[in-house]
Amino acid sequence: MEIEECLFTKEHEWVFVEDKVATIGISEYAAGELGDIVFIELPEPGRKVKQMDPVGTIEAVKTVAE
Repeated sequence: MEIEECLFTKEHEWVFVEDKVATIGISEYAAGELGDIVFIELPEPGRKVKQMDPVGTIEAVKTVAE
């Protein structure tokens, strides 16, 4: 996966889709703003989601974000 192949949101998340499997993440900027990440809640495998629906949470020392 190359960064050029990822699609980014305005909220600093990204998605990479290959063979009907989506890999998601956050940008380096977002990770830097959050600080130390202490917990990530992920969706169940196979869960179908709609655009802009929350799929999990990221808990950092500074805050919790959907």
